[in-house]
Amino acid sequence: MHLINHKIYYFIDEFNKKHLIGINKKINLIFRNYTDQFSLSFYKELRIFCHNYGFKIYLSNNFKIAHTVGFDGVYLPSFNKKILNVRNLKKNFELLGSAHNVKDIRIKEKQGINLIFLSPVFEKKSKKHLGIHSFINLTKYTNKKVVALGGINYRNIKILNLYGYKSYAAINWIKNNVPK
Repeated sequence: MHLINHKIYYFIDEFNKKHLIGINKKINLIFRNYTDQFSLSFYKELRIFCHNYGFKIYLSNNFKIAHTVGFDGVYLPSFNKKILNVRNLKKNFELLGSAHNVKDIRIKEKQGINLIFLSPVFEKKSKKHLGIHSFINLTKYTNKKVVALGGINYRNIKILNLYGYKSYAAINWIKNNVPK
């Protein structure tokens, strides 16, 4: 599958240099480890590694560290509903966030999000999903750019392409299938 003209995001929960070196550099990384405590030096090492290898790197759910350490932006999950005080943002610092419904979309807009991840779009094991038509309908409730999240695989990427969507995020599909 060609990745040209696609905006792809890969959620990672560990800093595995060997694995990341094998990932296509057009893929943006979102570090979202919610269970471990990390030092500022860890985050700096992660950012330096990613930038040296050509990745954009976003930190999940911690605006202050992401901005201070020099990440490319922050990703705010749908459960984070806190309105940010975002003055004096560094140039090109992006705010990303996820939503599951119109109420979540409105919260993300109030947070100043640049890009909204709508999820889950496609069926995953025993999880309720939007489906392509509900996903398309939800995109009409915002003027922000949207990213499809959930159940992403080759077949579903073809479906998204048919409807003109070329932005998506994944975990397992990229981990297991995307070559250099």
